[in-house]
Amino acid sequence: MRRLRNVKIVATLGPASSDYKMIRALFEAGADVFRLNMSHGTHAEQAARHTIIRQVEADTGRPIAILADLQGPKLRVGVFANPAGETLVEGAAFRMDLSSTPGDAARVQLPHPEIFAALEPGASLLVNDGKIRVRVKDCGKDYANCVVEVGGVISNRKGVNVPDVVLPLAALSAKDREDLEFACELGVDWLALSFVQRPEDVIEARVLARGRAAILSKIEKPAAVKAYDAILAVSDGIMVARGDLGVELPVTSVPPIQKRLVRGARAAAKPVIVATQMLESMIEAPVPTRAEVSDVATAIYEGADAVMLSAESAAGKYPIEAVTTMNNVAMSVEKDPTYRQVIEASRQVRRETIADGIVAAAREIAEATNIKAIACFSQTGTTASLVARERPQVPILALTPLMSTARRMSLTWGLHCAITPPQDRFKGAVLAAVKVAREDGFASSEDMIVVTAGVPFNVKGTTNILRVAPCDERLISFSEPE
Repeated sequence: MRRLRNVKIVATLGPASSDYKMIRALFEAGADVFRLNMSHGTHAEQAARHTIIRQVEADTGRPIAILADLQGPKLRVGVFANPAGETLVEGAAFRMDLSSTPGDAARVQLPHPEIFAALEPGASLLVNDGKIRVRVKDCGKDYANCVVEVGGVISNRKGVNVPDVVLPLAALSAKDREDLEFACELGVDWLALSFVQRPEDVIEARVLARGRAAILSKIEKPAAVKAYDAILAVSDGIMVARGDLGVELPVTSVPPIQKRLVRGARAAAKPVIVATQMLESMIEAPVPTRAEVSDVATAIYEGADAVMLSAESAAGKYPIEAVTTMNNVAMSVEKDPTYRQVIEASRQVRRETIADGIVAAAREIAEATNIKAIACFSQTGTTASLVARERPQVPILALTPLMSTARRMSLTWGLHCAITPPQDRFKGAVLAAVKVAREDGFASSEDMIVVTAGVPFNVKGTTNILRVAPCDERLISFSEPE
């Protein structure tokens, strides 16, 4: 199955998309990656979805990536004596403390001593996705006296955001550690870390994962935006999680932040997902709003590797329509001549290594001549990611003997991943590339492709050879390199 677009689609699975028929339909509609949201559902439910995805993969013969999204530390207020909650009025005093006594209109429990340890007078606390805002007047190790700046109804266990300080919280809660181990044992390809604040959070997860899954950092905290370069350096991928970003930062700042994060990840040759509320209205409606279509298109014009559906595919009434819409938007954008102009203008030239030069040359040769595809052999996915960073106008065939690598690469822009036999000579690699190009409909026997690889084979970071090859096996007569 060949996609007619380069950007990838991530679809979240949930109650509306848990059986084989639906998951197969979502894949056929355009989903390249399936997200398991560890905030919802039991381990047994997630394991069942994982099994179905792998069955769809086997039945269709296409590698499919699975992303397990860890919940992260959830900060919530306690409970109120009135089950309906209380109404906070602008200008009123309101206290948060560690007492477990049910709350009222004057106070409520905030069972997180680490918050009080980090708070300072003047800091803001946001409740219920930012609908309520209080500002700290004075605080101590077990309390914060606040004034209500934006009022509203506050009720049991509503979420709390603390945008102004870096909290002394690990990105992985006890639940996250259990979920991480479960997901890795299950065999997921990517782990998404929620509420990352510092590079150390990513390093901790990487140690626990022990190479069993790639690590994707969700940027949704102001602290993560400030430390983005350091977080990116230790991450395998990035998710621009605009939901909490829009709560903790002014919503007007989110679009420029999104552009900066996408460009940074592209320059580093690491996949970046744009997520949250992309086709939100399709939870209830069979068609999106024009604004939502424009939002998805913007992410694609920026060169994001993937766009993501959350509740639209997990719990919405129209999951197949949502994936189909995203697929159609992507194809429409990528056919627009302006899209190519934007992509070319935003390419950041990187010529630091031999591999950088090889992949740049592959793109330039392919675009200057009648080359049908760039084929790259990759043991770990690094070479394929470098080719994808170039955003070439021709398809990219990412060839690997490892199913785990093919699955992880399925998240990256433009990569058509295929499993090939292990190679130890470049001539064999060229023949394998030609076979995939012809069998998967990228080229005919009259066409030519560019092949890149590293010699010696199966050694990470050795991309050092480029060959323009005919797709007629009888014409591949050059001698093999030693």
